[in-house]
Amino acid sequence: MSLETATDGQAAPRPQRRGRRIAMTPAEIDAFLADERTCRVSTVGADGAPHTSALWFVWDGSAFWLNSIVKSQRWTDLNRDPRVSVIIDTGHGFGELRGVELIGKVAQVGEVPRTGEAANTELLAEPERLFGEKYGNGKFHIDGRHAWLKLVPEKIVSWDFRKTGF
Repeated sequence: MSLETATDGQAAPRPQRRGRRIAMTPAEIDAFLADERTCRVSTVGADGAPHTSALWFVWDGSAFWLNSIVKSQRWTDLNRDPRVSVIIDTGHGFGELRGVELIGKVAQVGEVPRTGEAANTELLAEPERLFGEKYGNGKFHIDGRHAWLKLVPEKIVSWDFRKTGF
């Protein structure tokens, strides 16, 4: 499924208006998110202050999946206010900078914390397969401390300064 396709009855992400010259194509975004390993998740605290933390993730082509510790500030913030901004970026020199920002609201999927109940196996089969392949030598490990958050982005912004020729 591509970024241009709406899923779960939701509208497709809004198109990027600024920086279109350096924006990644949907295929480039898919490849970038499959390759990169760490994102930064920004949430809103009870006092309105931002909280940003690093986390592993997987992208299934239409949804961004976070496997978060349920006794974390991030989890507490997202239970109160599901709005999130996620940044994945790389590069050292200006002409190497690439990244993607995903904006929207997360939803909890499955039991909290994840214990491996058979009832949730079908819902979580794909993110757990992807996560196991990316981080677990082919196997997803359930530890009873994490649970799944799903973000179907409302807005996606990307940049690839390699396209500028610098």
